[in-house]
Amino acid sequence: MAHILVAEDERDIRELLNITLSVIGGHTVTLVNDGEEAVRAAGELSPDLILLDMRMPRMTGLEACRALKAQPGTASIPVVFLSGRGLDDEVQSGLDAGALAFIVKPFAPDELVSEIEQLLARVG
Repeated sequence: MAHILVAEDERDIRELLNITLSVIGGHTVTLVNDGEEAVRAAGELSPDLILLDMRMPRMTGLEACRALKAQPGTASIPVVFLSGRGLDDEVQSGLDAGALAFIVKPFAPDELVSEIEQLLARVG
């Protein structure tokens, strides 16, 4: 299965993502609290996919995505945004920054796993 890096500042959502992706999806999951940690961890771990919350302290998901796409070692790692809002301009900003997809919270765990599987198959 895949190694997925999750950057989410809300502990409960981070744990839900961990359980969903590891237990239900069978993936290896690395959790971080913000975009700054995500950029550092991505460079060290080279995950197969990165899930970024849009709004995080220290470095937003959008800023982290731009930083990841600007670095040769992480530019090719697919990024998927998570957000509690699904406004058209926010979605477009995420896609323009280099994200592969945008998932709106709340999500059903089985639907999230299915969507992640489809995205991994598309880039794999």
